[in-house]
Amino acid sequence: MLAQILALCATHKAYAYYTRGSILKGNTEMNDFQNHAVPADALVLFGVTGDLAYKKIFPALYALARRGVLDVPVIGVAVSPWNLTQLRKHAREAIEKSGELDDEQALEHLLSLLGYVSGDYNDPATFTALKNTLGDACRPVHYLAIPPTLFATVVIGLGMAGLADQARVIVEKPFGRDLASARELNRVLRSVFAEDAIFRIDHFLGKEEIMNILYFRFANTFLEPIWNRNYVSSVQITLSEAFGVQGRGAFYDSVGCLRDVVQNHLLQIVALLAIEPPAYQGFGAVHAEKHKIFRAMRPLGPDDLVRGQYVGYRQEPGVAKNSDVETFCALRLFIDSWRWQGVPWYLRSGKCLAGTVAEILVELKPPPQRLFDDSIPLHGRANYLRFRLSPRTAIALAARVKRAGKTFTGDQRELFLLDEQPNKEAPYERLLGDAMAGNGALFAREQCLEATWAVVEPVLTEYHPTVPYTAGSWGPEAADALIAAGGGWHNPKLAS
Repeated sequence: MLAQILALCATHKAYAYYTRGSILKGNTEMNDFQNHAVPADALVLFGVTGDLAYKKIFPALYALARRGVLDVPVIGVAVSPWNLTQLRKHAREAIEKSGELDDEQALEHLLSLLGYVSGDYNDPATFTALKNTLGDACRPVHYLAIPPTLFATVVIGLGMAGLADQARVIVEKPFGRDLASARELNRVLRSVFAEDAIFRIDHFLGKEEIMNILYFRFANTFLEPIWNRNYVSSVQITLSEAFGVQGRGAFYDSVGCLRDVVQNHLLQIVALLAIEPPAYQGFGAVHAEKHKIFRAMRPLGPDDLVRGQYVGYRQEPGVAKNSDVETFCALRLFIDSWRWQGVPWYLRSGKCLAGTVAEILVELKPPPQRLFDDSIPLHGRANYLRFRLSPRTAIALAARVKRAGKTFTGDQRELFLLDEQPNKEAPYERLLGDAMAGNGALFAREQCLEATWAVVEPVLTEYHPTVPYTAGSWGPEAADALIAAGGGWHNPKLAS
């Protein structure tokens, strides 16, 4: 491993820096956590002129400023030859376009914190200029809102300039393209930063609805007796989008649905639903249990996966005319653990589907004996628990209730346990604030990420061709074959 890192460093003209011993310091398993638990004194935003900063990060920074918790320099870095006036104008436009601007004083405060460094990421002078701009700030958070191909370049540049010693780094997904590239990226990051100073951001983990899965499971006692293979028949997770690639065809054609959504978002949801109770109060215990679940997931095979592509995708700008990249994935997953042995988990996600919605259906087994004619449904579903994640959040429990009259027949009704909560933090606002405070609870860890890649690794290179589906549908009919019994796929009600 050491030889690989040194070879990588040499390609970036950094050999001398790493042979002076910094590599060993940065690659220790866990530096003193207190060094990284103190609040940051600056935020450095690489890729400040890009799309991610415009759509997500500037609105999140404004929200933090509006709450009065942002009071450190925000230094943007990009190749664009802008000046500070142009950056402030760009930031204002981004916040206005988000539709959240309601506090001009907070916006002016944010703009007053901005600084800008223009330069090539391959040029050491860029990092020297950044160091000068930071001044007395010694605990910056470096946010890499840049293409993954530049991660290693910037990380090594920060190390060579002495900008990583007490710093943190935020890395955007996609985190690698497969297991090997994820491991290589982890090696590069760990050669400069300690693991507890690396914040791998997955905005899904910052959603209130996702956090509530963990809370709902372990803050209540009634679920535990039935939350296992003896009572759960299957679990379905649907994450659908009604829109297409939206002008990002070139990027999407290099990634596809499996890498873009399944390996990260959907498997993280599975883990929160499937984990054992953490041994103590703390996210270290949660991360440990999630890692066990990822390790217990049976690696996917070609017959576990249906890949679809919406009609018209190949006409999108930037998409190859003969592209076989999937815009839809449906898969069947098994977790080889004591609790979940034999229970199928059905996951699907895609673009240009019937609606933009995210929902989980945990279907329970029917009663063991038909005491009433309709207590074991011949068609339809048995009792279930439904988590609506978006667009309107809800948790619902479905149970059968007798109809009025002498006959013992009934209907299945839903009891809503929770509905939309106002004034919740947006994911980027929450995660950015946590990273600056040094709280890594809601960020993906190295072992977990590599374990999720191991689950999907077999079908990254061996898979069946994509099958076409019509935009506005729930995907290709071939996906129905994955569910051999029961009520088939649960299509969320778009109006509810």
